Parts: sequence; C-alpha cells; structure tokens
Amino acid sequence: MQKKITAGRTPRITIRDVASDAGVSVAAVSKVLRDAYGVSDALRSKVQASMDKLNYRPLTSARGLRGRTYTLGLIFPDLRNPFFADIFAGVNTALERTQYQAMQGISTSVHALVDAMVDRQMDGLILIGPNEQAERLEEISARLPLVLIGHHPEGERHFDVVNNDDQLGARLAIRHLITNGYSRIAMLSLEQPASSVIQQREIGYRMEMVEHGLGEHINIVRAPQMLRDVQVVLRRLLKGPDRPEALFCWTDLMAFEAISVATELGLIVPDDLAIVGYDNTVFCDFAQNSLTSIDQSGEILGLQATRLLIERINGRAAADQFVVTPRVVVRASSERSSGD
Repeated sequence: MQKKITAGRTPRITIRDVASDAGVSVAAVSKVLRDAYGVSDALRSKVQASMDKLNYRPLTSARGLRGRTYTLGLIFPDLRNPFFADIFAGVNTALERTQYQAMQGISTSVHALVDAMVDRQMDGLILIGPNEQAERLEEISARLPLVLIGHHPEGERHFDVVNNDDQLGARLAIRHLITNGYSRIAMLSLEQPASSVIQQREIGYRMEMVEHGLGEHINIVRAPQMLRDVQVVLRRLLKGPDRPEALFCWTDLMAFEAISVATELGLIVPDDLAIVGYDNTVFCDFAQNSLTSIDQSGEILGLQATRLLIERINGRAAADQFVVTPRVVVRASSERSSGD
C-alpha cells in the first residue's frame, strides 16, 4: 500500500537519507548523532555536511530513547537584567562546537519549569540565581545533572556551582569609594534575604565599612524587585535628612534607576551622589550612565557553567565549582571632580 503524503507537506528526511547522501552506513550516522566514542573527525564532518545539505533534524523524542536529547535547559529568574544576556552569550559560545542546544525558560519559582524540562528529557539544567531551598536543589540534582550560577551553597552538595566572589566584589566597590573620599556610603540591596548572592554582597559591604572605621555609617536599604518600588525607595533615601554621599547598588539595573532618580531630584552624579553598580553590563558605557561597576564576567560564568554541565552529563560524579575573581571598572559615576 502506497504511503499517503499530505498535500503541501515536505516528507521528513530520515537517517537513511543522510546515510545514503554521505555514502556511509546508517550505523555510522547513528554513531555521529550519539557522539559515540571513536568517531573520526572525517566521518563526523562528512555526516554533518549531509545533514546540513538535507536540512536533517533528528527527533528529540527519538534521541531521548537512545539516551540523550542534546538539549540543555537554562532557567533565568527574569529577563530585565541585562547581565543575564551576558551569561546566555557565554553558554552559546560553549555550545558552538557541540551538538547541544540550549532551551531557556524564565521563572522566579522553578518547580513547574524544572518538571517541564525533565519531562522533555533535557540532558541537564543550569539555574541562574536560584532562590530554592537546599533540599529542593538536591532533589533536582538527583533527577538530572545540575549546575547553578550565582549560588553559594553550604555543606556537601551533589551539583556544581559557578560564582563570582560576591563578598570580595562588594569590598572592592566600597574600597574604591572610600579611596575617592566618600565615607557616608549606603547600599541598595534586594528585599530577598534568602539569596546567598545578596547575603555575600551585604557581608562584604559591612566588612569593608567596619575595617575603615565607618561602621557608624552602615546603611543597607532594601527594595523589592519591581522597578517602581525601587524608585520609591530611592526617592525616600535621597530626599531624606541623612542622604548618603555614595550609593553601592547590588546590580547595574538598580544603579541605572539610582542615576535616573538622582537626576530627577536635581542631584549631580557624582558630585552630590556617587554611584557604583555590579555586573559591568554593556549599558555602563553609555554616556548618560558612565557607571562604575564590578565586573563579574558574565560570559565566563555562562561558558564555565556549560563546560561543567557537559562534564556532568558525560559521567563526572564529584561536585565541582568555578569562581571568577571580580574587578572594579571605574567610570565617571564615582570619581569626584578635580575641584573637590
């Protein structure tokens, strides 16, 4: 009986079509798809050329039955922070010469999204800035390979972590401001104490202030994540009787809001208020911002997280970690004019 083909629909290219075009066996194509041990570069190139020529796309479900789908899941807490784009760029760079594809999701609560990615047979997960309890993270890591970016776990763990040294980064920011003559330095933080990243940055802020004899000026102001709420908190701080001389913001995104509110209130940055951010995103270089920021190398974080995840998928069992050393990138928002 002749196979019926729906009008207007192109017949799906199969693995047999690829094998015929490449002049190799179906088993050889299968080995390339599985990235099997012993596949030569010449064979891989020949098969890949035929797949590209025929526009062959293996079914994810079929790959899953063979053991891998070659898809990795990335879960971001949101997409408003431009720093996450740097991480995603690093992930894509790491995957350029592999068969893996990255699928991203956005959620502040990862429960349902993780379940959906597991159901779709993704080979591993990267969670960015997760606020999950330790028990939940261990539960996820028991289901599939897991790497966390922006998380400082305590004790033994069964997943990998990639971080910048958040405590050091905060200390560098405060040290820079003190060196430039500021003493009444406040910190704009997030109203989310469960985040280990925020906790580490607050610790670094406090430690540096105390070490320089400025403990009496410690002032951590916390705001919700929503930008409107951040603006309300900033106006209250900058219009108050104890307005700080300088403000260290836990992300560049918050620092940009601080520049906006300060300008709205008629303050001159940095003469009336110095501002330092964290992440060193591309928008720091814009003339209207010229924001001093702590560089934590987002692309490197994404690249190294992907490297560790693929190692996990390939069988490494011991937990590993990678730490980026932050640095201060100085711009106009924190340097007093020469007349001061």
